[in-house]
Amino acid sequence: MAGAVTALQAATDAARPAKHAGARPAWLPEFIPAFDGLRGIAILAVVLYHCHPRLEGTFLEKIAMWGWTGVSLFFVLSGFLITGIILDDGATPRFYANFYARRFLRIWPVYWLLLFLHYCFFPFVFSGYKWMFHIMAGAPWLPLIFFVQNLMPITLPGAIGPTWSLAIEQQFYLFWAPLARRVPRRWLIVAGLAMLATSPLIRRFYGDHLTPVHTLTHLDGLAVGALIAIGLRVLDWPRQAWKWVARAGLGLGVCGIALALHVGSPYTDTLLAAGFGGMLLAALLGQDAVRPTLYVRALTRRPLLFVGKISYGLYVIHILVFSILGGYVDKPLDHHGIAGNLAIVAIRIAVAIAAAALMWKYFERPVLRMKRYFKFA
Repeated sequence: MAGAVTALQAATDAARPAKHAGARPAWLPEFIPAFDGLRGIAILAVVLYHCHPRLEGTFLEKIAMWGWTGVSLFFVLSGFLITGIILDDGATPRFYANFYARRFLRIWPVYWLLLFLHYCFFPFVFSGYKWMFHIMAGAPWLPLIFFVQNLMPITLPGAIGPTWSLAIEQQFYLFWAPLARRVPRRWLIVAGLAMLATSPLIRRFYGDHLTPVHTLTHLDGLAVGALIAIGLRVLDWPRQAWKWVARAGLGLGVCGIALALHVGSPYTDTLLAAGFGGMLLAALLGQDAVRPTLYVRALTRRPLLFVGKISYGLYVIHILVFSILGGYVDKPLDHHGIAGNLAIVAIRIAVAIAAAALMWKYFERPVLRMKRYFKFA
């Protein structure tokens, strides 16, 4: 998610005018507020998905069951923004040092805060130091430290579960940055297409041999985002042509929904990623200082922008918040039927957003200010 869930801040801080003539179309804005709105939609979908057992018997249940797709939307955004940074700033001095330092500041501090809270702080507060040491001794530290927990058949506690997507993002940064920086851009389109084809084929023919959250089975979104970023810088197409690409992507996304409703398929995630790519392009093309589209105006409503701004922290800690609230909120309301369940969901979401907002103000934002020491020249 991250983070997915998490590259907008890096893009807005690091983005610069194109370093090479024709590398970036003149109409492509450097700052895209609507992307925060997309991130807000993605994180709200994920949070609602993790509340879906409490929504049984309500109209929200069917909506919440689709919330898992929010991670794919995060991946599309990340693939687009990170690839854009690499292509626009890859020729600058000390690129790798600056790029990975900025990625470290964006992902690692909040990630380690989660591990500290889950394995140290709350076990000590609620059960004492002996239980804290017991919990710490049983943690899979090596996979967590090296961000490979998604590649191994290990069982993670619920609060640590969302970190599988952060592992995929870290692996993507590690391998994609050298490739995207060195490979000629037109050949990079071939690399992106190969990455896009990899996941559905592996899910189809080899998926049973890998973990459900293995990187090779979740490259669709990253590939779609990367291909859009590359295409905008390589293909000399007018905006109208890209509008048709956006419509085609949205159409494929609808096909993915229809396919998922009727039968399971290894190609569903690929079609949905294409749909999210269409949403991303529509947000890009709808940006207009004078008269943005209705879609962009909806994405840039202040509450949604705020949730998008804190989305990384909210993604990382929301299940931990749910777990802590369980003994104080869930049990007293368990016997009040649907009304009690809806109250539990409302309290969970409100407290998780409040916690993420506090973490953003007092932890994330101060850490991110250190990015000024790692600017691209």
